[in-house]
Amino acid sequence: MSMYKIAVIGGDGTGPEVVREGLKVLDAVNSKFDIKMEFTPFDFGGERYLRTGEVLPETAVSDLRQFDAIYLGAIGHPDVKPGILEKGILLKLRFELDQYINLRPIKLYPNVETPLKDKGPEHIDFVVVRENTEGLYVGAGGNMRKGTPHEVAIQTSINTRMGVERCIRYAFECARKRNKKKTLTLCGKTNVLTYAFDLWERTFHEVGEQDFPDIKREYAHVDATTMWMVKNPEWFDVIVTDNLFGDIITDLGAMIQGGMGIASGGNINPSGVSMFEPIGGSAPKYTGKNVINPMAAIGAVMMMLDTLGEKKASEAVETAMVGVMQQMKSMSAGKMGYSTTEIGDMVAKAVS
Repeated sequence: MSMYKIAVIGGDGTGPEVVREGLKVLDAVNSKFDIKMEFTPFDFGGERYLRTGEVLPETAVSDLRQFDAIYLGAIGHPDVKPGILEKGILLKLRFELDQYINLRPIKLYPNVETPLKDKGPEHIDFVVVRENTEGLYVGAGGNMRKGTPHEVAIQTSINTRMGVERCIRYAFECARKRNKKKTLTLCGKTNVLTYAFDLWERTFHEVGEQDFPDIKREYAHVDATTMWMVKNPEWFDVIVTDNLFGDIITDLGAMIQGGMGIASGGNINPSGVSMFEPIGGSAPKYTGKNVINPMAAIGAVMMMLDTLGEKKASEAVETAMVGVMQQMKSMSAGKMGYSTTEIGDMVAKAVS
């Protein structure tokens, strides 16, 4: 029997609701595949901050290091100024736990509507590997003469050879593991960001030539990438990029795969503790209404199982998701034809 300790952060808004359905699916997985998971809840989020004034307790990071994975619902509270929770919880955990890969599958499932004309599941199936602990998100910079006509604001993108190379190597491995087009595309801006993306491009080709000769290498400027994701998404297999560009193009990816209701992501430390989440946010206007789509949170469960090495269980969850999505009227909140809890029940039953 495989045994895992999972930290559960329901978070804000609809986060606890979708996490509840994900845990329901995990219970079904545990029964069928002889897996034992011990779930430990943590109340990190807006309500705790408003109650205590504390974003994360001092022991939070060390406590979370003791787990095999973290399952996160959503962070973001309407009564908390933007940036406080995002920086104090999400970015802090990513950086402190060295979750240096943000992994985003962009996959269109049957019966899921895409805004792209004449595109179907056979056209939209690729992965974005985003560097997750460097770039502009390091917060290097500052300002002077703030609030005056002569204000200066500087924000610096930090890119290290170590950080760039480990991200690129992960992306090459991902392309090899997928074994589809076996093509890795570097998304950058070499014609303008000549220092940062010179490092990225040199590392990309050096690593590819030396250790991944079986993987085809391509390059695309970020603006061209966004155009081709809309016009020809079938061109892509795996895309690797920096923190900022990855943040932007993965939201575009979520839209072409059917919306935030089914988009899942992983913050990966290949040799440490990884964190899995739906990427759609806390959606506070739907809180408590039992109408939010839990598929993204269930997709995060699928990713977590795969990363933990439970491939058969992960595949079973995906198969169950596909079966249930084919019965749904829409992926949008309140229009699904079923409630949040009903969809969780249906997926769990399909897994069983």
